[in-house]
Amino acid sequence: MATRKSDIFKYENLTWDSVADLPRDTPLVLPLASGFDLNLLADQLGNPPRIGLLPSFPFGWRGSGLEIPEPAFWQCIANLLDSLRDDGFSNVYCLAPQGVDPQSQFISSLSASILRQPHTANYETPAFLPPDSERGKVILIPIGHTEQHGYHLPLCVDTVIIEAIAKGAAAQLPTRSWTLPVMPYGVSTHRSSFAATMNTGGRAFEDFWLAVIDALVGRGFDRFYFMSGHGGNTSFLINIVKYAGERHRRIFCATTWLHTSGRIGAAALEKYRTSPIGGMGHAGELETSYMLHLRPDLCQMKRVVDETDFIATPDYYMDWIEGGALAANPPWDDDSKTGAYGAGSHGTAEKGRLWLEAAIKEKADHVEQIHEQYERREKRRNEGWGLWGKFRK
Repeated sequence: MATRKSDIFKYENLTWDSVADLPRDTPLVLPLASGFDLNLLADQLGNPPRIGLLPSFPFGWRGSGLEIPEPAFWQCIANLLDSLRDDGFSNVYCLAPQGVDPQSQFISSLSASILRQPHTANYETPAFLPPDSERGKVILIPIGHTEQHGYHLPLCVDTVIIEAIAKGAAAQLPTRSWTLPVMPYGVSTHRSSFAATMNTGGRAFEDFWLAVIDALVGRGFDRFYFMSGHGGNTSFLINIVKYAGERHRRIFCATTWLHTSGRIGAAALEKYRTSPIGGMGHAGELETSYMLHLRPDLCQMKRVVDETDFIATPDYYMDWIEGGALAANPPWDDDSKTGAYGAGSHGTAEKGRLWLEAAIKEKADHVEQIHEQYERREKRRNEGWGLWGKFRK
């Protein structure tokens, strides 16, 4: 096999300022799934000095094992590629299995940005996600993101953390839950403040995940738990849960504000934190601790900068469990010079271990509550409670 001339690096392992320093003609490639021939990819791109490989988009396209209508899928891909173009990159691509092409006319222009490679066995005979044998379990849907996390943490923080929590919860309750592959892309409405931050777009994000619920309900699944590792996803996930509940009246679809933030997680934060309020907003004590436990190789603690000088008022401030009556979305660069909101220097691997244990325990508890909600509601429905006995079956 010929030696590859191009250096292929993982985009998500960089810090935002490293991405800001990349030459703008560096090819950046978003793959659908994994297992592609990287030597062939380098040849397809003309063997440039460096190629950035973004996190794989795990499902959604035709033949992926969990497919949704094309407009909802390809709009997310188009928005993600536009995030890179907005940062000035001129060579951005989606890497897809041969035969996976956008058919919808309104997004046909995306075809010029798609690189294709031959099918592999995985693409020809994909496994259903989730397998039909998992009906009756709570389907965990972990969603991270690829975005800036200050000078000392990589772009993949949200994805690494929520994947570990979801896998931990599924392992703790294997007969009660099953987890989808983690989605490494979400919504950042502050995308333009710091380089390297991706954005599916809020409406595209809602359309994508509602279509996923539609597809799974059509296959007989009825309990779902959206688990977000990224704060920018949460308001849109609430909308999705509401739309799904209105559309599919006999399911139970739930979400919550981030991880490690309910009654179990909040108690653990209070017990072990050393930073004051404001120290855990973003790339602060909590996320730094998680990463020091899960991926210390990606942490650059010599570069950590604590930033807690936010414009805060009694009803609007930034911390992991946000407080105050006001919801707002001011530019991030009003409050942060490095991208961090918090005190990353307070992070330790031991705190990360303890908080991960609490987060998994919290999510497992939520799984049991979702089962209880679904089962008690179904019992009432089947007994003809209220309007169910008069007008609905």
